[in-house]
Amino acid sequence: MGVKEMKDAYVARMEAQLGEWGAKLKEMKARAEKAAAQGRIEYQKRLVQSKAQEKHDQARQKLDEIKAAGEERWEALKSGLEGAWKELKKTVDSTKME
Repeated sequence: MGVKEMKDAYVARMEAQLGEWGAKLKEMKARAEKAAAQGRIEYQKRLVQSKAQEKHDQARQKLDEIKAAGEERWEALKSGLEGAWKELKKTVDSTKME
């Protein structure tokens, strides 16, 4: 598999995961809106404290950088995306409504 194919496969996998996490964040926000007053306030506070949307946006930006990068640079950018990825995953997992 060539460098371009590896990059394309990586980007496709990351796009799919980012889309999944984006959907989970939307679901969590929708649940927060429907929750009882006290629960909603608590849950919205957890979302804000976790900076979930900010971390999602950072991961999207890193992925966009990789997509725009040439074949020679994408490997170097990959570690930055993976760091943002881990933070976003940890945030999504820890912010789920119990």
